[in-house]
Amino acid sequence: MSHSSFVMFEEEYREITAVVEKLLRETNAKCVYLVDKDGQLIASTGETHDIDATSLASLTAGNIAATGGLAKLIGEKEFSILFHEGEKDNLHISVVGQRVILVVIFDKRSSLGLVRLRVKKASEELGKSIQKLLSRMEEGSAEKESLLKEISDDDIERLFN
Repeated sequence: MSHSSFVMFEEEYREITAVVEKLLRETNAKCVYLVDKDGQLIASTGETHDIDATSLASLTAGNIAATGGLAKLIGEKEFSILFHEGEKDNLHISVVGQRVILVVIFDKRSSLGLVRLRVKKASEELGKSIQKLLSRMEEGSAEKESLLKEISDDDIERLFN
């Protein structure tokens, strides 16, 4: 199910960025990305200079969508955690609040156990920030709708004359 794009408010962006940066430090990861399920990058930190963030975001969202299809085939709602092990680097991908995707890229300086433990705590914090953000977006949408209802055809005519 597609959701509307995020409208990021400064307060929530700072909260989200702080959690992502804390996760990077606590896991000793190479980098951390937060992506929405539509494939848009929300936040990133760490050694991100050699990674095409746009491609990573869209491929991660596609990966979650594909594994969601696999989950449904076997009667699951979704797989909320994915792990990809490489020769040098590993990817830990988790769905947060059924709305965003947390990607942690780590190497031998860290361990899967540590990443899983820290991601669980960070996911709770991120979930609260995302809920707060979604609530603010709904409030803003209701305000816009109310404002649009107040504008009459005569107001529009006067504006363009």
